[in-house]
Amino acid sequence: MWLREELLKSIWHAFTALDVDQRGKVSKSQLKVLSHNLCTVMKIPHDPVALEEHFKDNDEGPLSNQGYMPYLNRFILDKVCGDFDIMEFNRMCWTLCYKKNMHTKHLLISDNDAFKVWCIFNFLSEERYPLVIVMEEIEYFLRKLTEAMGTVWSKESFAEYKQRQNSKNFLTAWELIELVGMGYFSKGLNRQILSMGINEVFNELILDVLKEGYMMKKGHVRKNWTERWFVLRPTSLSYYVCEDLEEKKGDIILDQSCCVESLPDKEGKKCLFIIKCADKSFEISASDKKKKQEWIQAIQTCIQQLRLGLLSPHREARLRRWELRQRQQVEEDDLAERMRQLQAANESKQRELEAMRIKMEEAAAKAALEEQRRKQTQLDLQDRYRLDLEREKMVRQQMEEQVAQKSSELEQYLQRVRELEDMYHRLEEALEDERQAKHDEEAMRKLQASLLEEEAAKRAELERIQQQQQRALSQTEAEKQELMAEHLAKERDLQAAVQQLERLQRERQGAVKQYEEVTRKLERAANKTKTWKDKVAKHEGLVRLIQPGHKEPQRITNWGPASFTDTELDLKKKLWQERKNQGAQTQ
Repeated sequence: MWLREELLKSIWHAFTALDVDQRGKVSKSQLKVLSHNLCTVMKIPHDPVALEEHFKDNDEGPLSNQGYMPYLNRFILDKVCGDFDIMEFNRMCWTLCYKKNMHTKHLLISDNDAFKVWCIFNFLSEERYPLVIVMEEIEYFLRKLTEAMGTVWSKESFAEYKQRQNSKNFLTAWELIELVGMGYFSKGLNRQILSMGINEVFNELILDVLKEGYMMKKGHVRKNWTERWFVLRPTSLSYYVCEDLEEKKGDIILDQSCCVESLPDKEGKKCLFIIKCADKSFEISASDKKKKQEWIQAIQTCIQQLRLGLLSPHREARLRRWELRQRQQVEEDDLAERMRQLQAANESKQRELEAMRIKMEEAAAKAALEEQRRKQTQLDLQDRYRLDLEREKMVRQQMEEQVAQKSSELEQYLQRVRELEDMYHRLEEALEDERQAKHDEEAMRKLQASLLEEEAAKRAELERIQQQQQRALSQTEAEKQELMAEHLAKERDLQAAVQQLERLQRERQGAVKQYEEVTRKLERAANKTKTWKDKVAKHEGLVRLIQPGHKEPQRITNWGPASFTDTELDLKKKLWQERKNQGAQTQ
């Protein structure tokens, strides 16, 4: 049963081709024709009134793809039974769309090869519309194509092609056909080799041909051994008269109850194995032990896939590649999200550090201003104390002069003493003011010390934040190295797979050479046999092959007993009678 998604991809191409105005809508009359053709190819009873009945409430004109989809699912795809020819279905959709989108005059491939590339595109494209194929699937297809053509895959050429595409990471079906048809990855090869390569990849991916080749098969009725061309698919092993697949002789249906076993050599046949099914068994002889083991392993793999309920190997591989791309995309998104979070945290820390630096600068400016004010106040006090001391010195001199000059004047002396006492009291007040200024200076020093301690604490906090930031950066670097290591491991696995594929290709080329040598020997033997038969026919009168005859009495002639068979004697009589009649007519 074909998957609905694969059918929808071909139908989408046909629907898009009918959209002549590029508006995303198609008229109902064209959709009627398309629906009728789909029902005919898929062997579904067609109801011509169903489309009108389904859209009787919508008289706005043309329909979009989304508007046509419910009708398509309900009246066509839900009724598919799976007994139709999928190639005929694809060919019908291809016929509707390729003339509008493709020009084959400048391409190296024929329309049939372009159709096969189109089918491969539908198989490998993403399940979203409009249909595109991503670069990973393009590389997978081109790698298989180069291997089928017997050439070496060039990573450099594909990397150069991707670089020319700039940021475009996908191609449409017609761009892929043009890429293959222009021969960018098949330079130096003729069209026939390119066509054979496309056909081989088409058989492998689309027709699910897992293995094919000549083997001998034992008949069920006559028990004779006949050479057949066998084709292995996930659910059957078909055999044909020859490799052109025109005359099919039968199918071996594989299911969960089947098994394949090796047999010992017998009846002059070597490299035997048997396929046991529920109703009958099939004995087959391979050309050599290697081919025998390859066929047994391939058939066992198909049976195991059926027991596990898995799809065909190529569909499973395509699903695994899609899941791997999804996981890589999720990992890249998570990594980008973590990087954005780390960057946001870093910017937040930077803003906090900048705010703390501004606060520290403001605190330092305030402390400097206070220090400047304190120093100015101290200078003013020193100037005043100096003036007071100078004034006191002058007064003391004046008092000494007065005492010396007017020692006799007691009243004046007493008066001067009182003045001195008054000045002494003022001096004590000045000293008290000086002590108070010193106390204020000590308080300012304590304040400055507390500010310095606060600055040291903030500096320690800044260093701790810087260490946390460094640890976060180192952790991010470690995660990046782990991702790089995983990527390198995947690269090594991919290289090992490529080397194994190259080894298999060399083995296949050796087998082809051996097959050609055996063919030439058979032709030479056939030519020798034919020459010998011709010689025997010319000298049949002297030398005649002894053949089994009947038990009737032997004929005796001039040449001896049993020289001629009855048939040969009748023939000679007939020739003799004809010559006699010709002689009579001449007379």
